[in-house]
Amino acid sequence: MENTYVLYDETGEAIIIDPGCYESYEKEELKQFLTVNGLTATRLLNTHGHIDHVLGNHYVKKEFGLKLEISSKDAETLRSVTVYAPSYGFQGYEPAEPDAFINEGDTISFGNSELEVIFLPGHAPGHIAFYNVEENFCIGGDVLFEGSIGRTDLPGGDFNTLISSIKNKLFKFDDEMVVYPGHGGSTTLGQEKRTNPFCAIY
Repeated sequence: MENTYVLYDETGEAIIIDPGCYESYEKEELKQFLTVNGLTATRLLNTHGHIDHVLGNHYVKKEFGLKLEISSKDAETLRSVTVYAPSYGFQGYEPAEPDAFINEGDTISFGNSELEVIFLPGHAPGHIAFYNVEENFCIGGDVLFEGSIGRTDLPGGDFNTLISSIKNKLFKFDDEMVVYPGHGGSTTLGQEKRTNPFCAIY
């Protein structure tokens, strides 16, 4: 029930964002997708460090020889997963340390493509998202969903901060921008500006 994203272009270079794969069949599905499409994974990124988005970090690092990149402000969120994973039923969780930190304004390059990093705290203290203005899309993590927003009752969460992130930063983009969230289907900023019960502005 968590969305893992593989972004790639005509060069065959790909990046993996938020690998939630834990079971062996999930890991194999990711590997097969890359193989069947002739892709080479070059970067591993996390929007934030909550358990459902990081279960596959260790596997992806080891299998594809990648370095894990996350916001420095969410490194502790990631590290805390080791403590609570067993209570969520993930006794086999293998932690993965960050290898590099990414910040707002950084550019993520792969193949002939680029994504920009935006800092959107509230759901998690160091939550970031990745957007491309030219193709008008955003890999948004757990900030904004179709008709909903990320939960703010977890450690480091704050409702007012999240709403501010959405209204003052994410909503500055074009109404037609497509948001691919960490759970569920995609939506557009325009739709959420008009109809989202938590943060509509029209």
